[in-house]
Amino acid sequence: MKAGWFVLAACIAASTSLSAAQVYQWKDEQGRTVYSDQPPPPSTRNVQQKAMKGNVIEGGESYASRTAREKSPVTLYASDCGLPCDDARKLLGERGVPFTSKDPQASPDTQAELKKLTGKLNVPVLVIGSDRLDGFEAGQWQAALDRAGYPKSVPVRQPAGTPATAAAPAAPQ
Repeated sequence: MKAGWFVLAACIAASTSLSAAQVYQWKDEQGRTVYSDQPPPPSTRNVQQKAMKGNVIEGGESYASRTAREKSPVTLYASDCGLPCDDARKLLGERGVPFTSKDPQASPDTQAELKKLTGKLNVPVLVIGSDRLDGFEAGQWQAALDRAGYPKSVPVRQPAGTPATAAAPAAPQ
């Protein structure tokens, strides 16, 4: 019987490197959220298991993007201002940057917020953490997002069961 369990454990251990990694989430005694690839102590309650593939966690947001979002959240003040606002949204979308969009034309509160922030009502304005960029200039925006730790592009997600890279054809012998 013990030999059967040993074989089963060995098979499971061998297969974990081929499948998605498991991450456990729980709250410790001080109320802090803990993430670990090791199971928590047996007395821990409300443990959640999360499957990870590569560095992408549930929902498709990369670890780097999530970390940057938590440290330096992005807010875009934009309206129907034409090409500058469209290009601003496009840049953030191409990089996969999660952001809060605020339209000063749609809300007097947002107008007042933008006026207090910049002293005027010109858009687009990008706020990354405590940094602010007035007007759209792709190079400046890219550099600011880089400094904040946002990935340069959206990670490509492979369908389940699809290898990440194709093997090169064998050379004729």
